[in-house]
Amino acid sequence: MSADTRGEATPRSEAAGAPDASDASDSKLKKGITGPLLFLFILGDVLGAGIYALMGVLAGQVGGALWAPLAAALLLALLTAGSYAELVTKYPKAGGAAIFAERAFKTPVISFLVGFSMLAAGVTSAAGLALAFAGEYLQTFLPVPSIPAAMVFLVLVAALNARGISESVKSNVVMTVVEVSGLVIVVVVVGLLLGGGGGDVSRIGQFPEGVSPALAILGGAIVAYYSFVGFETSANVAEEVKDPSRVYPRALFGALLAAGVVYILVGIASSIALSADELSDSSGPLLAVVAASGVPIPDWLFGAIALVAVANGALLTMIMSSRVTYGMAEQGLLPSVLGRVLPRRRTPWVAIVATTAVAILLTLIGDLETLASAVVLLLLFVFISTNVAVLVLRRDKVDHKHFRIWTPIPILGVASCILLLTQQEPLVWAYGGGFVALGLLLYGISRVARRRQRASESSDASGSSDRGPSVR
Repeated sequence: MSADTRGEATPRSEAAGAPDASDASDSKLKKGITGPLLFLFILGDVLGAGIYALMGVLAGQVGGALWAPLAAALLLALLTAGSYAELVTKYPKAGGAAIFAERAFKTPVISFLVGFSMLAAGVTSAAGLALAFAGEYLQTFLPVPSIPAAMVFLVLVAALNARGISESVKSNVVMTVVEVSGLVIVVVVVGLLLGGGGGDVSRIGQFPEGVSPALAILGGAIVAYYSFVGFETSANVAEEVKDPSRVYPRALFGALLAAGVVYILVGIASSIALSADELSDSSGPLLAVVAASGVPIPDWLFGAIALVAVANGALLTMIMSSRVTYGMAEQGLLPSVLGRVLPRRRTPWVAIVATTAVAILLTLIGDLETLASAVVLLLLFVFISTNVAVLVLRRDKVDHKHFRIWTPIPILGVASCILLLTQQEPLVWAYGGGFVALGLLLYGISRVARRRQRASESSDASGSSDRGPSVR
């Protein structure tokens, strides 16, 4: 983002000579995430396993012009990312969107529902990724029952999460490199195919017959947008980032742009190698692309890469879920026990145990496709809340430097989320409503429990005062 005449899109201080928030030492969590680690954290979360099946779905909507909806989706994602960059650097605390909503709207139920939506997204996505990990990918190498394997997988992810944020994000570095390598292989082998006189470059500009290119790109962008979801996860580890005011915006925008470039190159390569019909008919389109190139790469290699991609997504999602839980507990929106951290590791162990237990239970459902779509619907409401919160909190001054995005950007971010909401199916809305109802029920139970606790404490204090000092 370039600055306007007021320097609005550059990090700036709201108070002259104020210290950077990164220097604060009041956090219970360990600051173990550097700029490069944060970049790879976000990149690994955005470059999820979905890209390995996405091209076939997009080909059915836009034909060979796969790059167009991917570029449009990148622009839509960058709008909301701008709001996250401002708020994360302004309030670098674990909890992310829930904390932003609490500060902006001063209404506990809204803050709770925003945080609960993030939690629902996180644990449901993690359960789905665990089932994917234990399904065909794992069966290729180790034939074991899928649901027990998914449960064991989630326990292993929890153990790595609890061991430490540095260990988790460093593991993410390795897995992200493997994940990206698979996509690079696709681009390289198609480049070799093209160099040898094969492929058809003209397909990258072909749309389905009888379809408006603009409408086709919009429809495809709605699908492609979900491949960029994941950047919001990074807001929940802001408290563990070194020098977030300087590091976070660079890592966020850099990772999104890098992911966008990789996606667009993969889209172009896929169109060159195969026709739209061939891509849409394949359940593993990138495998089909590699096979069409004629380069002798074994199928098991791509299976292993996909396995790593799924594992990486699950790890990053569970890091987010546990930090959201921890942040809400610190704000009094969830029981305070969820805010406990390991003394030496300084990781939120109770929150990790709780979110892992819920994800394990969700693996018993088996089919999470519709539930996952409903969670994405809730994420769009989270994004609307965050974009509005940026504007509301402009009057709230802080005593450290932070990033500031151009004012029109969050407004456009709200509009983009509303546009995407209008494309959701009625069944997805029904499931989303169920999640909201469950959240409201939990919130009501939490409120009643807190009132009873306060009443009990008040009664005990009053009784102690009436008895007066004891005489020995």
